[in-house]
Amino acid sequence: MKKTRAHLYITGRVQGVSFRYYTLQEAQTVGVFGWVRNLWDGRVEVLFEGDEGAVDHMVQWCHQGPGTAVVDKVDVLWEEPADEFSNFRVRMTAQANGGV
Repeated sequence: MKKTRAHLYITGRVQGVSFRYYTLQEAQTVGVFGWVRNLWDGRVEVLFEGDEGAVDHMVQWCHQGPGTAVVDKVDVLWEEPADEFSNFRVRMTAQANGGV
């Protein structure tokens, strides 16, 4: 299968609603790799990499998110896969100064 990579920025009521952990669960279910984290400005950032169909599924899933979330906007940047991940994980919140 063809591999792809999607870098997402999700806006709305997406923090404090377990968005990251539901994303982790869904990503593990469909077999994509990468990470998810909260951003200091209230958005959620996600990087998915894997088979094109599975990544497409996750991008569409993020437009709704878990039932506890209210997604207003999803910005998607399509990138070349780098094969740098062996799993999907939750990362620490990114700080305002660009730190991790």
